Formats: sequence, C-alpha cells, structure tokens
Amino acid sequence: MLEFLPAEKLKKKFGIFGHFYSIDLGSGEQIECRSVLEIVAKKDIPSPRDLLLGRAADAIFIMMNPGSSLPLEAVNNNILGEQAGDLFASLVSTKPDTTQYQVMRVMAYCGWSHVRVLNLSDLRNPKGGKFVAQYRDIEERTRFTAHSLFSDERKQELQRHLNRRSQSPVVCAWGVSPGLDPLIERCLDKVSGTKGLIGLLKPETENKYFHPLPTLQKAKMKWVDNMVALINSRGNLS
Repeated sequence: MLEFLPAEKLKKKFGIFGHFYSIDLGSGEQIECRSVLEIVAKKDIPSPRDLLLGRAADAIFIMMNPGSSLPLEAVNNNILGEQAGDLFASLVSTKPDTTQYQVMRVMAYCGWSHVRVLNLSDLRNPKGGKFVAQYRDIEERTRFTAHSLFSDERKQELQRHLNRRSQSPVVCAWGVSPGLDPLIERCLDKVSGTKGLIGLLKPETENKYFHPLPTLQKAKMKWVDNMVALINSRGNLS
C-alpha cells in the first residue's frame, strides 16, 4: 500500500485556485457556485494565474459538486441565470478541502503538476443529500439547468475546460448516489466518447464511480491505491 501523504506536506507542494460566482435566479433567490478548480504544483504557478485556464492539464477529474470549497480572497462575480452560458472564469486562491487532498495524493504518485477539477454541478453545498435536494428543487421550480457545466447552454465553456495533454485521463469520481442520475446522464451525454475516460466503477453499475472521499480512513487510502494502480495500468502517467 502507498504511503498516505499528510495534508501539511501536500499544502506545501500544491496551490489551489477556483472560479467562484453567484447566480441570481430572480425574486431575490441567489445560489453560490464554483465552476472550475485548478490544482497546480507551486513551482509551476504562472503569472497571472488565470493562464492556468488555458493550459493543457495533466488530468481532468469530474466530481459531484464543489462541496465546502471556499475562496480565500474577496469575490464579487454576480450574474443573472441567463448569463450562465457565457461564463468566463477568473481564478482566486482557494481553501483546500479533504477531497482535494485525495486528488493531490494521486498527483504526487503520478508525477502530475496540474489537475483540473470539474463537477456535475457548480452548486456549493457541503452535504451530499442536501445538495441533491437543492439541485432537484431548483430545476423543478425554475427549469434552470445551467448550474451544470454539462448543460447544453455551457457547451463551449466545457470544451475549454476539457483541454488536457495528449493521452491524459478524464477521471470520473462523482460518487454512487442514485440522486445524481440526471446529472450523470447529462455529463456522459457530453463526454462519453472522450478518449481516456476512466474511474473506479462500482460493481454491477454502468455509471457510478467511487468518490475520492469515502467515510472510513482505510477506504480513503484504498481509493488512492486503486486509482494510482488504474492510471498506471493504462499507461497514463506523464
């Protein structure tokens, strides 16, 4: 089993930057979002850091939603719902969470300098069950689906964010909740033909890929081991 690298060591090695924004759905209702996350070795952070957005990443991870991700700088990106299809990202320093440390562990063992994290939904909600209820409620009440990068309205933005090096993987890691099914279908409709699509598939399922952050510590360590082994077996190490 690989050594489980501590968060303090990873923090010294990697910088994390995200694009945070708020969407006005009308009648005073506002939702807090994050569209993209860039995890990069500190020695390779460009100036200005927004150059990361155009850089070909060593890998793309697609996860559920931004969870408890927080900006470390003041952010004032407020848009109307109908503007979501024209979203252009700008990056601020971001407080890492435990899921992102799992991605950094994979990066360290694969020798990667830059990973881009995308999500089935941009909605910032740290509780998985509450997130599912939130996105369902928003879509049922308002028919607004552009909180997801994989909605039809955001096709061009998705293509920009999928920019990666030749032979680099797109890692599916959004979890196994049945409540995610509509979002998973939307995502796979856009990326199913993508070369290098991989993930740790739950047995007897076709689209449920284990999330990087299971509850038990042993399971967290096993996820890193299994993911690194999967990447090695496919020759995707850079």
